[in-house]
Amino acid sequence: MNDMTTTTPAKPKRPRPQVMKLTEAAAARITELTKRADSEIVGLRVGIKNGGCAGQSYTVEYAHDVKPTDEVVEDKGVKILVDPKAVLFLLGTEMDYKADKMQAQFIFNNPNQVSACGCGESVQLTPAKAEG
Repeated sequence: MNDMTTTTPAKPKRPRPQVMKLTEAAAARITELTKRADSEIVGLRVGIKNGGCAGQSYTVEYAHDVKPTDEVVEDKGVKILVDPKAVLFLLGTEMDYKADKMQAQFIFNNPNQVSACGCGESVQLTPAKAEG
C-alpha cells in the first residue's frame, strides 16, 4: 500500500513583540521601588482601568506574584507584568519616569493613545491593530 500522507515542514514561529519597553530612568525607578518595598515583590504590574475625564487611566502597582495570564516584560534588568486585558492597549508603549520640583511620575509614551484630558490623569486608548 502506498502512503499518501505527506508532512510539511513547520513554519518557524515569528517571535512575539515585546509589549512595552522601558527608558533607563523608568528602570532605575523600578529598581529603587523594588528595593524599598515593605514586602517581597517580583516587579511592577501595569494595567488600564476605566475612569477619569478621558475614559481610561494607567495603573501601576507592586506585583507580589506572577499570574499565569500576565504578560511578562523584562527590560534593563527589571520586570514589568502587564495585565492581559491591557496588552492590546499598551502594545508599543515606552514607559518613562520623570521627576521635577512639583511631581514625580511614570509617563507612558503610547502610540495607541487617541487623546488625553487636560489634567493629564486620564487618556483615551484604542487597541493596537494586528499586523497583517
